[in-house]
Amino acid sequence: MADDSERRTLLTAAATLTAACLAGCSPADPAASPRPAEPPSAAPRTPEAAYQRLMAGNGRWVSNALRHPDRDPTRRQLLATGQQPYGAVLSCIDSRVPPELVFDTGLGDLFVMRSGGATLGPVITGSVEYGPMTSGTPLIVVLGHQRCGAVSAAYQALRADRPLPGNLQAITEALRPAYEQAAAERHADPADTMARAQVKLTADALRGNQDLAPLVAKGTLAVVGAYYSLDTGEVETLNGAPV
Repeated sequence: MADDSERRTLLTAAATLTAACLAGCSPADPAASPRPAEPPSAAPRTPEAAYQRLMAGNGRWVSNALRHPDRDPTRRQLLATGQQPYGAVLSCIDSRVPPELVFDTGLGDLFVMRSGGATLGPVITGSVEYGPMTSGTPLIVVLGHQRCGAVSAAYQALRADRPLPGNLQAITEALRPAYEQAAAERHADPADTMARAQVKLTADALRGNQDLAPLVAKGTLAVVGAYYSLDTGEVETLNGAPV
């Protein structure tokens, strides 16, 4: 009888240990199974919704509450045969102002164009037009930023009437209207004033573009001028916010 009792005790302990192991290694255990990918987010299709989505993303960037949305294999596969970004961002080439990070966006969310000082030219303008004219992209953002090296260099060159070398002078000339506006306003930080003026002038030019203006008039497109703070990470809207 003692042997049968000991045998039953050993079998019961083994069964308990096996069950515990299976439970600990079960796919139902969150620690033992990979986290499922979040479903792709639906792209906003109105200027108001697109603007709110971008600004909410910037709020997460500022508060360090990033979601890193739309950055998984499911999203990559979904976009393999087509795209429909909800925003187009024209920003400066500055390495500290990557729009996809600043707005906490992912694959397929934004068309991004970058040029020194967010200046326009035929190729850049055509690139900005591409999304609204071919994909129904409802929002364009012109994004300038604090302590812009291109703007500061152009300001100094124009003030001293000393051309910059090579094709850098082309950037300087594209920034001349913003320089003239800043010089007339006589603020304490003229280069920063010039950077903000450049954003507004560029946004105004795109808003009045012969191909984009009809979309703006219909209310299917908004062109927003914005300014990024290197100190805080916050994007400030300067003009054109959809209401």
